[in-house]
Formats: sequence, structure tokens, C-alpha cells
Amino acid sequence: MPVPRSVIEQIRQLIPPLNGTLHKGQSGRVGVLGGALDYTGAPFFAAISALRFGADLSHVICSPTAAGAIKSYSPDLIVHPILRDDSTTDKVRPELDSLLARLHVLVIGPGLGRESYMQSYARLALSLAKSRGMFVVLDADGLYMVGQDVSLIKGYRRAVVTPNVVEFKRLSEQVGVDPKTPEQERAASVSKLLGGVTVLQKGASDLIAADTTGDPASLAESQLEGRDEAKENTKEVIEVDVEGGMKRCGGQGDILSGCVGTLLAWGKCYETGAFGDQSIPPSRFPLLAAVGSSMVTRTASRRAYSKEGRGVVTQDMLPEIGKAFAEVFGEETQGQDKGRL
Repeated sequence: MPVPRSVIEQIRQLIPPLNGTLHKGQSGRVGVLGGALDYTGAPFFAAISALRFGADLSHVICSPTAAGAIKSYSPDLIVHPILRDDSTTDKVRPELDSLLARLHVLVIGPGLGRESYMQSYARLALSLAKSRGMFVVLDADGLYMVGQDVSLIKGYRRAVVTPNVVEFKRLSEQVGVDPKTPEQERAASVSKLLGGVTVLQKGASDLIAADTTGDPASLAESQLEGRDEAKENTKEVIEVDVEGGMKRCGGQGDILSGCVGTLLAWGKCYETGAFGDQSIPPSRFPLLAAVGSSMVTRTASRRAYSKEGRGVVTQDMLPEIGKAFAEVFGEETQGQDKGRL
């Protein structure tokens, strides 16, 4: 089933115009928190994908043991090696909070690892991000963190979780989804049990689910459209079955999380009036970001596989992201006179 045209049009409204009206930073400032001794590729892929998708600036917040390698991968990334194993959350808090104040979105998890000090810093970062009302994306070992304490994100509707098959099964069990729930309904159940957090369930096709029960913004939108919210099904589930590559690379999920982060950052810029007419409520940004990023990532995977075949690696997907974006949403010269693509 194709993604509804209305959803694609809403995603297009969140894309910053390339018409010279915006200055540096108004097309998204993305942060990726992750990267320890053994894990340097994942945060790099997430952060560089944010730039390839169209973000202006991409930061990596990591441990000193990972910083050198990540810096060597690309000079385009801004690397902050502040997550020291010999420091404490109290000492890191002021610098981390100051850094988050410069960002529109925070992606937590790629290359995070499960060492206690990195998990502690991730919990601190999530707490600070929530206090600022930031959009957040949780992937990989960020999902492990959530599984240890679901209350960390329960009810925080500005969050997106992006579990793969194994992670989704584990998260479903941790939040208490009834094992008898039909497979196609489980993503919506996880969203509901997480209090409305948007779920991007990765698989042969991606399922994006958001439960908006009790959300004031969604209620107001329903009333404007003349719908009776009390009788309305308050869950939205969209399947993205865009063709992907026949081989899934190990870092494809990191690319996806970076792309979701960028679309959420654009949503924040849109919300604050950098561009657009602010007609789309922020409550829809997580679902729109997940859908749009899924479509582009799967398209980039297909394009890379068509060139490299069985030997395709994540690195091959990076130069395809911009081309995949244009394939999904149209050439970037379209609609510039109207201030958007």
C-alpha cells in the first residue's frame, strides 16, 4: 500500500526551501550521542547521513576513545569528546546542556554501547533534551537504555524509536504487549503503551505507528476538521513498502536514524518560523519524519544495491541519499518560488 499522498505533501512542507532566504543553521542542527572505544562507525554513519539528507550542521557527542577515528572519517562533522569514563554526569552536565542548546534534535544510541558510564550519559542527555522540549530519536543501545526503564520516554511524544526485528520483539515484551496481538498491530500497541511515542518498526516493510490518545494538539486538529475525537480511532499506522536493496547493510539503521533526525530538525525550524506557514502541528512531526526517512533510506539502499550487488556496504549508500531524496520528493528546483519544495 503506497504512503498516502496527503502525508507526502505534509512532509514536503517541512523541507526547507533552497532559495537563499535561510542562513546557516536554519536547515537543521543535528546531534548524535554515541561512540565509544569499540563503536565509531555507527555514530559516523548517523551523523554524516544527516548532512547528506540536507542538515546544515551535524555534531557527534562521544567518548575521547572514539573521537579521533570519527574525526578522521570526515572533516564535515563537529566532534565533541566529552563523555569521559573517568568523569561524572554532574561534571559533564553543564557542557552537555550548553551543547544541546545549540541543537534542534538529538539522536541517541548509534555506537553508544552498554558500558555503565555511556548509558549514564545517555540518560542525562535524554533528560536534558526533554527539559528543553527537543525532538529525540532513540536507536540501537539507546533502545537498550529505554528497555531498562520505560519511564524515561513514556508519554514524551517528541520521541521516535527505531527498533529492528530483534529490538522490536524485546521492546514489545518490555512494555507489556499482549503476545496474542496480531503482528500488524503490534507497533501501534507499543506506541500506545509508551504513551504516544512514535514507533518506526523496521522490517521487510517498515511500519510507522503513533497513538495520539489524549494529545491536546491532535484533539484540537480533529475539532478543526469537524471530527468527533471521542469516536475517532486515535492511532495512525503507515506502512512503507518502498523497494529497498536485496541486501541489508549492517549500518543501514544508523543512516535511517540520522535521516529521521534531520527531518525532525527541519520540523523544529518550521515550528519556530524559519520557513513555511506553520499549519502542520508539531505533534505530527515525529510520524512524518519517520515516514519520509524510511522512504528515502530504502530508496538509497536500492540504488546502492543496483550498483554494488552482493558486495554493497553502508558506505555505498551515503552518496545515494541525496539522489534518493530527489527521487522520492522531487527535484530540488521545484517550488522554490513558493518557498518550499
